[in-house]
Amino acid sequence: MAQARESTPEICLDLQSVSHRFGSLKVIEDISLKVPKGQRRAIIGPNGAGKTTLFNIIAGEIRPTAGTVLFEGRDVTPLPVHRHAAIGISRTFQTTSLFPKLSVLENVGLALQAFQRGSMQMLRPRSRYRRWDDEAEALLDLAGLSDRAHEPLSGLSYGEQRQVEILLALAQKPRLLLLDEPTAGLSRGDLKAVAEPLKALSRDVTMVLIEHDMDVVFDLVDRIAVLHNGGIVADGTVEEIRKNEVVQEIYLGGTHR
Repeated sequence: MAQARESTPEICLDLQSVSHRFGSLKVIEDISLKVPKGQRRAIIGPNGAGKTTLFNIIAGEIRPTAGTVLFEGRDVTPLPVHRHAAIGISRTFQTTSLFPKLSVLENVGLALQAFQRGSMQMLRPRSRYRRWDDEAEALLDLAGLSDRAHEPLSGLSYGEQRQVEILLALAQKPRLLLLDEPTAGLSRGDLKAVAEPLKALSRDVTMVLIEHDMDVVFDLVDRIAVLHNGGIVADGTVEEIRKNEVVQEIYLGGTHR
């Protein structure tokens, strides 16, 4: 009896020999990486390893000096950043960029509005956009912020504001979510509030994150790619990276148990 072949997972993100230089400065060199659909993948490495530059390339903020970025099999390397967002790639940044005087609900509602026809018709009254409130409230419920919906965003803690920023990215209905240090600057008490909704996120969304808190990384992801001096020096499961002596030496600072 013939053995059944294992199905090959569909690839969401495929980086093919991606390199980037700023003048004579090499930032990343010959990076190839495949991320299957639905996977949670972390990109870690010391400061200056090239992580944010790689994210900027994936999101379309900059074009690589060489190489190709494929999203769901489509070459998106030459596309501008707004086209990346339109086809399903969403990202967050290391620092929050929100509207502190608006309510929490209004912040999320604006993100939903931005991807609708007629979104730039600014002279329409706010009441014309109430149809997005239900969707915004559903997103707030995902993060446990429903009871804060009508408060000014400025009244939220920094950790809660980071949650809202992630919700703005999710409002774009991405199939690929890029998170740039989502727990940076958070207290230990806020870490769980940010991490738990990410753990509960549907596998319809592929998630790639840059993160320095290794406890968060080990708890959230399936695989980890390690950057050092602009190149990938290790790529494996959480357990493989835990035990990797090279990773321990250059990044983890010794055995991490």
